Amino acid sequence: MLYIPCAPVGNVSDMDMSARRAPIRTSVAVGLVALVALVASACSSSDPEASSEPSESSGGSLVVYSGRSEALVAPLMDQFTETTGIELQVRYGDSADLALVIDQEGDNGRADVFFSQSPGALGYLTSKDRLAVLPDDLLDLVPEADRSSAGTWVGVSARARVLVYNPEMVSEADLPASVLDLTGPDYTGKVGVAPTNGSFIDFVSGLRSELGDEAAASWLAGMADNDAPNYANNNAVLEAVDRGEVPFGLVNHYYLVKAREENPDINVENYFFPAEDSGSLLLVSAAGITATATNLDQAEQFVEFLLSTESQQYFADETFEFPLVEGIDPSGGLPPLAELPVRRLDLDTLGGELTSSIEMIRESGLQR
Repeated sequence: MLYIPCAPVGNVSDMDMSARRAPIRTSVAVGLVALVALVASACSSSDPEASSEPSESSGGSLVVYSGRSEALVAPLMDQFTETTGIELQVRYGDSADLALVIDQEGDNGRADVFFSQSPGALGYLTSKDRLAVLPDDLLDLVPEADRSSAGTWVGVSARARVLVYNPEMVSEADLPASVLDLTGPDYTGKVGVAPTNGSFIDFVSGLRSELGDEAAASWLAGMADNDAPNYANNNAVLEAVDRGEVPFGLVNHYYLVKAREENPDINVENYFFPAEDSGSLLLVSAAGITATATNLDQAEQFVEFLLSTESQQYFADETFEFPLVEGIDPSGGLPPLAELPVRRLDLDTLGGELTSSIEMIRESGLQR
């Protein structure tokens, strides 16, 4: 077991930064179609610094569907336009919802690029043949484990799943050895979850990949039987742990790192499960170009920009996620990924399980 406290830094989530960022002018409202309603409740250079310099692009327009929140990535969108002269039309929404929109739009799709908070959403589109193969020089900017083996998407930044806990309610010696222990009677009503959150859905898909469907369904049923309190998102889970409403919660690592910037005295700590345990899965945000992209060259410029030194440093400093391009260190007092007990999954397996994982969560009774 490894316990790693976070240093006092940032407090802005991917889902709640509106107070810190002005809305981007080029965004358009998210209109959910009937298919998306199924999950709405569930929620070209090899040089990474190349796009930091102004290009000689003649401008144009690019349509981006973004599962990363407007408040979080709007500054990067503005910087891309300023650097390249390419105007962006950005549609924001939940990653799973947007993936289903792209699939339903089919051959009439409007999006050129899909920037997803969840690798599962991009894996889903890969399984539906809705993404184009990216150039090798873009794929090679990140480690092989953090990109699609089919070449259809590339990781941009990474988040680790953790158990947060209130040290006034829980001693370090009493931390569980495995995420599977959380279904035991000692944890009844004590572990906050956000079952409609995309990262939680990917986590469940990861459990299915590692342990099999029967074991994953059994874990979900055990959490439901334990009356695990439901929250709308990871921030709400973290706040409940800080208030002492629940002693534990399952979230991503960076929520606490961000919260400490605003409140250095927050009563929460991050706990990484042991390296061999499925509780410390590493999930990536990622980008892909749609098979129907009409602005292919500009779409490649945008993906390259996300992997530039400038953008990678932005994710490290503003979101406290782990950069994936070599040479960019994490911020917020976080150790390098190599020093953390995180498990890398075959991320391609997450996509085919997107809708069925959502259904498995619903059928378990955990989502209330």
